[in-house]
Amino acid sequence: MLRDEQLSILRDISQSVAFADDRQGMVGQLIAEGYVMKDGDLFELTAKGVTAIEEHAAALGGIDAEQI
Repeated sequence: MLRDEQLSILRDISQSVAFADDRQGMVGQLIAEGYVMKDGDLFELTAKGVTAIEEHAAALGGIDAEQI
């Protein structure tokens, strides 16, 4: 199960939001676990990353994943 900080990073990536350098280690872990992939200088969610965000949104009471 992903921690809140990891889910926050996934949401930032899905919204193309830049994140601080101190979160780079966490991004590396998410890449290794298959939630994120790096394409040049950009990070993108994999299908697994998208699913994690959608499942977390559903667990919070059915919030539309696009609102996250």
